[in-house]
Amino acid sequence: MSVRTPDPDPEGGDDDLSRFSELPADANNPAWLSEFELAEARRRLPMLYVEAIPVRADGSGLVTELGILLRSTPLGEMTRTIVSGRVRYGETVRDALFRHIENDLGPMAFPLLPLQPLPFTVAEYFPLPGVSAYHDDRQHAVSLAFVVPVTGTCEPRQDALEITWFSPEEAASDAVSAEMEGGRGTLIRMALANLGLLR
Repeated sequence: MSVRTPDPDPEGGDDDLSRFSELPADANNPAWLSEFELAEARRRLPMLYVEAIPVRADGSGLVTELGILLRSTPLGEMTRTIVSGRVRYGETVRDALFRHIENDLGPMAFPLLPLQPLPFTVAEYFPLPGVSAYHDDRQHAVSLAFVVPVTGTCEPRQDALEITWFSPEEAASDAVSAEMEGGRGTLIRMALANLGLLR
């Protein structure tokens, strides 16, 4: 999971931990955590995420392409991933999905989100490899995974370098799966199976 969002301490506390707080534009959210507080929470609690696989469909609703993001890691390695990020305190799953899709794909992606989104699977990421098919060395995270049709223009933002549109066959290939971070190749294949497109 590559979302790195510092959470500020709106109180600007007097204790020694206050030096770790960075105040971003939205300092009015009392649930926001400093980097230090976030690291502490990750050490003690599973974090809730949403993940979205953007797709394009033809006129009959058949998925023709899946969008996979290309990102550079802090070590300069190129990896592929999907739209992903934490759910904020007090935020609905639908709002979190919309926010992360807009953050990663731009405001013109025009995702088609139902009023009550339903995940195709729940993925558990563990810091120790081998516990599940998914791995995140920073934390234990529980992720609700969705397939989301997009109808607009996708312009990757934040730390995404580009979005590549793959056919279902290409997206299910071993080559693409090997480039996916954290075991997300398995997630792509599960999405395709859920859509009836995995052969």
